[in-house]
Parts: sequence; C-alpha cells; structure tokens
Amino acid sequence: MSKYFDLILKNANCFTVQGLEQIDIGIKDGVITEISNIGQENGAECLDLSGLTILPGVIDSQVHFREPGNEHKEDLESGTRSAVLGGVTTVFEMPNTKPATTTKEALEDKLSRANGRCWTDYAFFMGGTQEDKAWNDLESLPGCCGIKIFMGSSTGNLLVSEDEWIQNILSKSKRRTAVHCEDENILKENFHIAQDGKHPRFHPKWRSNLAAYNATKRLLTIARNTNHPVHVLHVTTAEEMELLAQNKDIATVEVLPQHLTLTDEVYESLGTFAQMNPPIRDSIHQEALWKAVQNGTVDVLGSDHAPHTIEEKNKEYPNSPSGMPGVQTLVPIMLNHVNNGKLSLNRFVDLTSWSQTRIYGIKKKGRIAVGYDADFTVVDLNRSEVISNSKMASKCGWTPYDGMKVQGWPVQTIIRGQLVMSDGELIGKPIGKTVNFIL
Repeated sequence: MSKYFDLILKNANCFTVQGLEQIDIGIKDGVITEISNIGQENGAECLDLSGLTILPGVIDSQVHFREPGNEHKEDLESGTRSAVLGGVTTVFEMPNTKPATTTKEALEDKLSRANGRCWTDYAFFMGGTQEDKAWNDLESLPGCCGIKIFMGSSTGNLLVSEDEWIQNILSKSKRRTAVHCEDENILKENFHIAQDGKHPRFHPKWRSNLAAYNATKRLLTIARNTNHPVHVLHVTTAEEMELLAQNKDIATVEVLPQHLTLTDEVYESLGTFAQMNPPIRDSIHQEALWKAVQNGTVDVLGSDHAPHTIEEKNKEYPNSPSGMPGVQTLVPIMLNHVNNGKLSLNRFVDLTSWSQTRIYGIKKKGRIAVGYDADFTVVDLNRSEVISNSKMASKCGWTPYDGMKVQGWPVQTIIRGQLVMSDGELIGKPIGKTVNFIL
C-alpha cells in the first residue's frame, strides 16, 4: 500500500543529516515523514525543485522587531515578513522593547501580539535585570527562548552592568544565557571620544576592543564560578575570539554577517548607517572572525536585525541610534561568502540551523530528518541578484548592502510543510507558531 503525503519535494539537492544528496522529501501534517525516492502519485501536491538546494530552515536567533513601543521602525508582522522573504523560518526576538520583556505579563503580551501576525515561527527572550527574580521560572515560560543580558548600554533601558547581578541571574537559571558583552564603565569613560569626534568613524574607538574584551572576560569568570553555560552574542574582536576558543566547554559564540562583510572603511561611505553595537571594526579583526568561523570557535550566525528609520539614522553622531536591519539579507550575504569560498555549505547549515537547535534546546527543528518539522530554506546557489533598498520589506526601508551584487539567493521558504514564500512573493497568510523547547 502506498503512503500518502500532503507535499512531496522532488529533484532538489537536499542537505540532510547525511550531507548533500539528491533525494525526495515526503511531508505529512507539517512533519517530515520520509526521505527517499518517492513516487509523485503518492502526494497531494508535488514541488519540482530541480536545480535548487533544500537547506534546513534557517533560524535567526537574534532579531529586534521593536514591538511594542517602536512600531514605526518595525513590528512583528513586518519583521517576520522580511524574514520569510529572506528564507528565514524561525526567529528569536530580543527583549529591549517598550516596555521591556522582563515579566510574565510582558511575555504574554508579545505572544498575544504575535498570534496570527507572524510569518515565521517565533520565541521571545526574557530581559535580565538587576533585580532578584525567580529567573528559572521566567525562562521556562512557554514561548521564551531564554534570558538575554546587556552588560553594556545599547538600544533600550535594559542594563546589567555589575558582576553580582550577572552572577545572580546565572546562578538562578538553568538554560544557556545570551549576553551582549560591552563593559559599561569603559563605555562611559570613552564617551567623550564620540562627543568630540562627531563622526561614526569614532564609534569603534568609543566602544573599543577593550570594552568588548573586558566584558567577555568578566562574563567567562562568572560563568565558571556558577558553572553556567553562556552564549556570547555578536563577537567582534580578535582578542575575544582567542579567549573564547579556550572556553568552548562553557561558552558558545555568535557572529554577524555585518562584521564578516563590512570593515571600518564603510563609515566613510555609509556614515551613521554603519553604526551598530558592537561596532564594525577593521580588517584585522574581521580576519580573526573568519578564522574563528573556519576553525569551529563560532557556533552561530545571527542577523542582529535592529532597524531604525532613515530620519533617525540621519541624526548627527553620536545622537544617532545604533543598529541596522539584517534578517532579510542574512541568507544571501552568507551564501555569497559560500560561493566566494569563505565557508562551506555544510558550515553555513551548521551556523544557521543545527547549532541553534543544540544551544537553545529547540524541539523538532534545525535538521532535515524524519520526525522534524518540515521547515526548509530553498536556495538557488547559482542565482545572482543585486540587493537593494527597494526590495526590503522592513519598515525602515534601507539596508547597508544596497547595490551589492551577490550569488546565492533564497527562492522558497517552507514552514511546517506550507509554502509561505516563492520567488520573492508571499503566499497565503501568516502561519507562525510558538517554538517549543526541551527544558
């Protein structure tokens, strides 16, 4: 008796747990039920993906969608729309909204806002604070992907700058904690550099290598003292990578496409539109980041999608806000690096899906394997496109990569067996659901 599937994906190169192979995928009730050579007659619907490559659905574990409080920059609908147009199937959204996500009520409000409006699957971070809370209870709430700590001030008002409060959070939580590592005292001491310079080229001098390194070193000491695993976000310096390579048993590492693609020369052409925290640095640090990607020190690629309007970014530095969009461009920018020989396709998959599943304990996502959610990022590795502001779905309306030609492009996004994007066009209505975790 033949099996029945809701959907069959045929004739593509599929990146399964066995590696890249030309094989069919059978999907039933949103789950992968068979990976083999499947007859077309067994499916209610069949997609012929000849010439394309099916990757596990890309998980972007660091986005800022600004809702509630700053919906003029972005909201959950527009942010997740950008995501699926870029081939991303799942997002983890950050807590520095207005109000910040620091309570059960604030998390439930975000989940309510997300229901029926998100194109991707989703989860939300709880923001760490300098308060004595039951952190394990908060991080275990449905829809929460963990706790995020800001050791240095950035967008929003979340700041945990003192070691005792960082230790308080780590000692009372069980899940891996995500941390923005910049030393607040050094940032305060150096702020005059930005004020006097009045140009974003001074941004990496204000938010210096030492500010990043010192915070990361402090965090690792606390992690050791509490025997608690941490995830160090958007690492930018050679010194941090050397230190983190020696602490892989307790720390996982994220880098961003921005820091792998742009160098400090971009401040002269983009000005404040290149301003982000931690900063874009020089080519010496960028080379160290690539070395860490290639030798396995880096675990995750995230976009740190952090949009601001053109009007806001046009303010005089340092009154201009830090952050840039990136969720829609993560896949094409990094596939361009794959095509340029900077990293393998296998490594790309590891950095965008498999590692997120491992680090955060995501259930049934991140792999093309029987029993997993049928989340797929379908790409054309040979397709060349020019990234442009006009193609961006984000409310902010711009990208730092405007005018850049890339090779490798997301052409379809499939979430739990449903085609939600095909060749730049949205299909149907938002179907996003809350991500489930192994607690």
